[in-house]
Amino acid sequence: MRRGLLAEFPDAARLCAAIRAIRDAGYVEVDAFAPRPIAELDELLALPRPRLNWTSFVVGFSAALLGFAVQWFCNAWSYPLNAGGRPPFAIPAFIPITFESGVLFASFASFFGVFAACGLPRLHHPLFDVEGFERASHDRYFVAIGADDPRFDVDLTGADLQRTDPLRVAAFGGAA
Repeated sequence: MRRGLLAEFPDAARLCAAIRAIRDAGYVEVDAFAPRPIAELDELLALPRPRLNWTSFVVGFSAALLGFAVQWFCNAWSYPLNAGGRPPFAIPAFIPITFESGVLFASFASFFGVFAACGLPRLHHPLFDVEGFERASHDRYFVAIGADDPRFDVDLTGADLQRTDPLRVAAFGGAA
């Protein structure tokens, strides 16, 4: 959402009521900004469940299998040694590296997956140019409607936002 309209609200109850009204009006490109977590926002905004946990699991499990396979190849297939009567394919000896490689790569997948999902690093966003938007991390609640919404029209959307009784409505990203 690089351009659109932004409405400011003094509390969470009015923000949630405004989002309900906006969603009922048919807008789909809606986002909210609040200084604290609000439990009902996920449902109101119809946010999809993140798939990061499955991505981390698949990457971690694959890395663990690869770590196990490398140890098997090196110790049992490519260069087997008879050291102290130990068999070349000793599974208990392979467990620590298998586990650690799975944990390491699952954590990498989680770390970089969060960055990718959030679109980071984003050093500047057009919302930052709106006067007073920095209060979104202190005591104000904002709802934004993106210009790429099928129902978006500056005048019509502005009127719909005004009906939700905000403190103010502002354009961002050159949407006016």
